[in-house]
Amino acid sequence: MLPSRLETVRVYLHVLAATTWVGGQLALAGLVPGLRSIAPDAPKIVARRFNQIAWPAFAVLVVTGLWNISAVRPDWSGSYGHTLMLKIAVVAPIPRARVRRTTTVKPGFFRSIRKEKRKS
Repeated sequence: MLPSRLETVRVYLHVLAATTWVGGQLALAGLVPGLRSIAPDAPKIVARRFNQIAWPAFAVLVVTGLWNISAVRPDWSGSYGHTLMLKIAVVAPIPRARVRRTTTVKPGFFRSIRKEKRKS
């Protein structure tokens, strides 16, 4: 058994958050085709519910990731530093893209509102 130190807690939380975030997205991707056969809106509803878990997990991932960097104090010119920079470059745009994806008005949105107003 691992000793119960702060380092163990830090790494455990980081791995747990990464597993929740990435694993949940993979599970969701596998469920979408089946959910569509149940109801057209089912994937959207499930995705919204998943976001209630995914965003906190992502926040824990970022916080513990910064905590890991400050604890390890990597040599940015070595292979660990290069790998870390690549990881940051890949992960950094994700929150912005997700927020943009969930808040962007879809094509035809305003047209559908006008149609609804005409009906009433």
